Amino acid sequence: MSIAEGHVTTTDADIQYRTVFISDIHLGMRNAQAPALLDFLKSVESETLYLVGDIVDFWKVKRGPYWPQSHNDVLQKILRKVRKGTRVVFIPGNHDDGLRDYCGMNFGGIEVRRDEIHEAANGKRYLVLHGDEFDVVVRYARWLAFLGDRSYDVALALNIPLNFCRRMFGLGHWSLANFLKLKVKGAVNFIGEFEDALSHEARRREAEGLICGHIHHANDRMIDDIHYLNCGDWVESCTAIGERFDGVFEIIRWKEIMAARSAPVPAQRQLVHAA
Repeated sequence: MSIAEGHVTTTDADIQYRTVFISDIHLGMRNAQAPALLDFLKSVESETLYLVGDIVDFWKVKRGPYWPQSHNDVLQKILRKVRKGTRVVFIPGNHDDGLRDYCGMNFGGIEVRRDEIHEAANGKRYLVLHGDEFDVVVRYARWLAFLGDRSYDVALALNIPLNFCRRMFGLGHWSLANFLKLKVKGAVNFIGEFEDALSHEARRREAEGLICGHIHHANDRMIDDIHYLNCGDWVESCTAIGERFDGVFEIIRWKEIMAARSAPVPAQRQLVHAA
């Protein structure tokens, strides 16, 4: 396995980590990238797997059932990992917050927790939580959060015709949803305030770092003395956080790994193998 610029760039079929963190899968949502996640779960093994919230999108399920076989396959694969000895910790988020009533319990070997202190291989303590508790919109204006959720759906839907047109002109994939999230001044300010609030909470809990999800924006950076890590999502980016056996964390960008796998072999290499 090779690592470049802090990101996994391997195409090996069997990738080993000490710990893996994934969030914001949103099973039950049409845009959930369940096939890519299933490929990830088959290819990546770890001693511990953290499910950092919004695994099942009950907001979407309540509006109308959408549950293809691939979504069921993801849950079955996670349960299979439990049976094979992987420790799985599930921390509910705002889209599956009804399951917070069961924090402290175990179901099928999956530990349900409100949050968790994870001790890395190098001894550093990381606070693990979904993060919606520090989103003022979710906490104090739930109706506005639902409106934002619908707006996100619209942006994702517009991605389809936009990228169809881009492919006709030989252009690569482009995400309107990510563009709006990262370019609109208010959204950028929100992300910054969200990260700062979480870093204060980690410091209050005497942790050296934190690992969260919620805002669908993978990140790995220092906020003063706090190591901030965000898992990203499995709606668009298909990212996760992996802890290596030396305690070093990195963003796993699975779309890039899948693209590298499917890239055509250069003609020169084909001739070498043929010889």
